[in-house]
Amino acid sequence: MATSRTEPDLSFLLDRTSHVLRTRMAAALARIGLTARMHCVLVHALEEERTQIQLAEIGDMDKTTMVVTVDELEKAGLAERRPSTRDRRARIVAVTEKGAQVAQESQRIVDGVHREVLASIAGPDGEALLRALKRLAEGELAAPVESARSARRARQ
Repeated sequence: MATSRTEPDLSFLLDRTSHVLRTRMAAALARIGLTARMHCVLVHALEEERTQIQLAEIGDMDKTTMVVTVDELEKAGLAERRPSTRDRRARIVAVTEKGAQVAQESQRIVDGVHREVLASIAGPDGEALLRALKRLAEGELAAPVESARSARRARQ
């Protein structure tokens, strides 16, 4: 006996569109040899002096994933770990000159993907979607809820 749905399946709509957007982003960034995580680290490390832990929090990455990401950036010559100028006990992720150039290009790519997607719902509908998503992200869906059985994040 099937249940009848009384509300739109918001979970499916958000999950599906988020997944497809991530795949588009991954394909676009792969053309310049980056992952979305690498892009995230480069862009946020350029903003100000940040540790791996701070960058992991911004990018919603666990410690292991962050270490692997920074290792990949170092191997590519895009970033390096350095002592902090503010706290000699801390190490920061510093973006190299080459990394800053790649970050500029990756930001153009990311902006382009977002622009293409939003162009598919041009005009007031696109603007309304952005406003609504921002309200959800800053309000009702701003923070995860603790539960005995935590929700698994989508595998990337």
